[in-house]
Amino acid sequence: MPQTGYHLICSPDLNAEASVTFIKNPVLLQTDLGDVPLRARGKVRDVYSVDDRLLIVATDRISAFDYILATGIPDKGRVLTQLSIFWFDFLKFVTPTHFLTANVDEYPAELQPYRDQLEGRSMLVKRAEMIEIECVARGYLSGSGWKEYRDHGTVCGIELPAGLRESDALPEPIFTPATKAQSGHDENVSFAHVVSLIGEELAVRLRDLTLEIYSQAARYARTKGIILADTKFEFGFVDGQLVLGDEVLTPDSSRFWPADSYAPGGAQLSFDKQFVRDYLESIHWNKQPPAPALPADVAEKTAEKYRQAYQILSGRSL
Repeated sequence: MPQTGYHLICSPDLNAEASVTFIKNPVLLQTDLGDVPLRARGKVRDVYSVDDRLLIVATDRISAFDYILATGIPDKGRVLTQLSIFWFDFLKFVTPTHFLTANVDEYPAELQPYRDQLEGRSMLVKRAEMIEIECVARGYLSGSGWKEYRDHGTVCGIELPAGLRESDALPEPIFTPATKAQSGHDENVSFAHVVSLIGEELAVRLRDLTLEIYSQAARYARTKGIILADTKFEFGFVDGQLVLGDEVLTPDSSRFWPADSYAPGGAQLSFDKQFVRDYLESIHWNKQPPAPALPADVAEKTAEKYRQAYQILSGRSL
């Protein structure tokens, strides 16, 4: 059976009360499309089977430290969907994608009654056989890459020059793949390991395409005053053709830094859930369930960062 690349998770936050939040609140925490078959419910996306296609709905759920929080982020799902659509169009001359349409008017009849849950936050896509490799491109030293470099002088086994600081630009972008461990965490692996899993020919194709997409997107983002520090992609096959799938170049899958405040030597300001992580650290949450709710101001500050990323990169408003 073709794989979607979306992983079913169980969370105490996705309960009956949360499932009807969209009726009372503009934040959508969980979809309910009646008899439309639910294929998977991920940390953010609900994925449905629609004939030979998939319907991907980005909710406003947010996770931190591998737990879904009790509070949603206004407009988050719309940003993730609309920004992915922008990049699918931007990259159409670089790679085929799984994207078909986001126009609800073009959706099958059985989806029309659920327009209020789908408008602006959903995509109808080709069903792809996904490759179980997270294709990560890094142009700057941050996150898990920085931790490995600090300890070993390498990132995914790639030796880097000595003396680099956190958030420094790398001499050139590097391909640092990852696989899904049993715990659900991304586990950094070497290129040689990817070759052992999927063969050299496909591994080289994924590496080269990942770096090409990253380079083109990073050049474009820089013209908008944004540094694309790193990002991850997922690829799959549709009728034997390699396509780009999942979400693309969003604040959930990428590190976007404002160029005007960039200062290597430490962590950077970013267009993502930084306010959420900072708040959770400030309350000394033990990172065990149940995940806490967020104050309204933290949720709104986070939402504004997501909106800013979309508006700056796309030149459009939600």
